[in-house]
Amino acid sequence: MAGSMMIEHPNMHGNIGGMKLDPVEYLAKIAKEEENDNMDEETLKEQETGIMELGNKYKTEGNAQDLQKLIQMIRPFTKLLSKAKAAKLVRGLVDMYLDMDATTGYEVELCKECIQWATEEKRQFLRQALEARLIALYHDKEMYMDALSQGSKLLKELKKLDDKNLLVEVQLLESKVYAALSNLPKARAALTAARTTANSIYIPPKVQAQLDLQSGLLHASEEKDFKTAFSYFYEAFEQFDSVEDPNALKALKYMLMSKIMLSLPDEVTTLVSGKLALRYTGKDLEAMKAVAASAKARSLADFQSAVKTYRVELEEDKIVSKHLDTLYNSMLEQNLCRIIEPYKRVQVEYVAGKIGLPKDQVERKLSQMILDSKFLGILDQETGVLIVFNPETRDTTYDNVIDIVEAMNKVVDRLYLSAKKLT
Repeated sequence: MAGSMMIEHPNMHGNIGGMKLDPVEYLAKIAKEEENDNMDEETLKEQETGIMELGNKYKTEGNAQDLQKLIQMIRPFTKLLSKAKAAKLVRGLVDMYLDMDATTGYEVELCKECIQWATEEKRQFLRQALEARLIALYHDKEMYMDALSQGSKLLKELKKLDDKNLLVEVQLLESKVYAALSNLPKARAALTAARTTANSIYIPPKVQAQLDLQSGLLHASEEKDFKTAFSYFYEAFEQFDSVEDPNALKALKYMLMSKIMLSLPDEVTTLVSGKLALRYTGKDLEAMKAVAASAKARSLADFQSAVKTYRVELEEDKIVSKHLDTLYNSMLEQNLCRIIEPYKRVQVEYVAGKIGLPKDQVERKLSQMILDSKFLGILDQETGVLIVFNPETRDTTYDNVIDIVEAMNKVVDRLYLSAKKLT
């Protein structure tokens, strides 16, 4: 806890500025002590590094409460630093707090509190960076309208200041929020704006990977273009992997999902056994392999078993869950068509028994397929029988006659022109 931990730095040997003090108490007093006005650059750098190490230690231990106190108590110390260094320090600690798995319920309040402090201290760039982080937090907590409201205000400011790095980040977040609201045209417009801005500056690999990942998701959701989506996911995976970002696993997972949706389940095994993917072996990849195996066998029972076994990896991922629902419906339709194909009249109860699903569910699906013109037929609900009609074939005799008449007309016209020239 805060009372028993010291900032440990290689050059400090467990001390803070050569003093064995409680870090929080020391930071509360550090700016008030007169001798700190003469603190040299090297000492300040050591103190700054020590604070970040303490923050990392709290994060590793999952000590959210003390990390929150640390963020609040370093504020006097930041007055001794330049605005750029202070912004980097505060933003780094806030990121640590918000990236922790421990959900305290205080994340939004802490972020707003830091924004208020930055506003009072007239630290404009720090405030904007924290507001961008707040938008990301709103997105993660599914507070989408708050995210859009905050984002629209911040975008206006950033466009005036021409802060392109932060502008790319906010435009990307706006795209994610619109995508989560299923407003795909606006999501694509925001992503295009982010890419246009990014083309004029250098952006880190991690940000480029986020742009590629979002592009892949929009191609998969809006156009069902999984071939293009796969290429974007692959680019994102390589970028994340190069900086050892945990999002690399998510990109790899979406790559495998794309291959499954393209009806190429055999390639899933090839990708998983590849050199780049070996380090990410785990339940997520096992889940996708199980889904690929069920898709290859066209087995609904295996598919449902895979979803049940890997519920966390499949159903709790909204992107994967959405596309797997589409895959399940496609497999269900294929299996139903295969069962009813030999018959002109077949009992719904028999079809339900063959496919292993409740009769009511099968009846609803068959009704939907008839309305979608997947096959021609009617459901006789009184007898519980599906009556299948043969596909209607259009008689092409009249079309052929018209084509012949048009051809003969052209021949007669040519003969008339030839005769006219002779006379």
